[in-house]
Amino acid sequence: MAVPSERTQRPVTHWRVTGWLLAAVWLFFLNIPLLTALHQAELWRRVVGAATLLAFGVLYVAVFQWARGRRQAHRGIPRDRAWTALAALLGLGLAGIPGTDGSWLTTLVFVAAAAVFLLPTREAMVVVVLAALAPPVTAALVPAWEPEGTVVFAVVLASFAMFGVTRLAQRNAELQAAQQEIGRLAVAEERARTARDLHDILGHSLTVVAVKAELAGRLLELDPARAATEIADVERLARLALADVRGTVGAYRGVNLATELAGARSALAAAGIAAELPESAPSLPAERDELFGWTVREGVTNVVRHSGARRCEIRVNPAAVEIRDDGRGPAGEPDAAGHGLVGLRERARRLDATVTVVRRPGGRGFLLRVALPAGAGERDGG
Repeated sequence: MAVPSERTQRPVTHWRVTGWLLAAVWLFFLNIPLLTALHQAELWRRVVGAATLLAFGVLYVAVFQWARGRRQAHRGIPRDRAWTALAALLGLGLAGIPGTDGSWLTTLVFVAAAAVFLLPTREAMVVVVLAALAPPVTAALVPAWEPEGTVVFAVVLASFAMFGVTRLAQRNAELQAAQQEIGRLAVAEERARTARDLHDILGHSLTVVAVKAELAGRLLELDPARAATEIADVERLARLALADVRGTVGAYRGVNLATELAGARSALAAAGIAAELPESAPSLPAERDELFGWTVREGVTNVVRHSGARRCEIRVNPAAVEIRDDGRGPAGEPDAAGHGLVGLRERARRLDATVTVVRRPGGRGFLLRVALPAGAGERDGG
């Protein structure tokens, strides 16, 4: 598991601080009930008013941060805890009435905003409506309290603002989850691609090594000089395979048609299979040259490993490459999706090329063909 870097940790810390500030900055609007409390004649009223407002502000910020953390962690907010938090906020607002008088109604703005952030939409709207109706109703019931029209406006405005913040937080959480999933899939795809590349490289190289080693073993007594030559080829192929693996890990490995045709000639000869190959590779765009090189590698590996063929023919033109043999081929369907063919199809798909694997007429031999769309060769001057 990767250790979070300093650069990764800084945004996390930044957003934690910002989360507290997003809630705390609005507490400025509690200055009206606080001033009312501080101007009370009796000391106990000043203490009650200031203490309840302080507790109200701390609780509001704590509830906001708690709910925000659960949303970021993609965890739901328990309804019983949400209602408990709202009841506690309302209770603190009511408890401060001896010190704040009618100014306590300002706390309803925060209660309504918290309801929007904590509760489902319908339940939150009920709380918002009740909070908006409270100022005119209480003004009618308590003549000493002036009608707080600004509080009604503030309740509605704060509720709409918090609704927007809530939706933005949800979208950000969904976007973060989607980005994490995309990253995970990209890593998985890259691992699968590397595994297929390693399979293609080692499958071909080790097949040829095995064939040459078997041939050298048979020639040890009959033709020691020829056996020594085959052993030298085994060593050379092993070194090339190691270089290819290192290149794959470093993403520097390249495959081209000319090199693969030369390798195919050597592999088929070691396996005792008569080969008919082009004398030279045509000049092709880099991506197509690599695709055709992989096709030759995969096709010849299957011929040597599975076919039991006596003859193999490779045909190349600017728009297609074919590998034909006269063997029995692997058991089962010719188009079975082995690792090599999966990787070949993926590479072909990038160039809109088609991969065909079929039994030849009469049931003897197989044909592997990779072809570009019609007219591709002419567009490239082929």
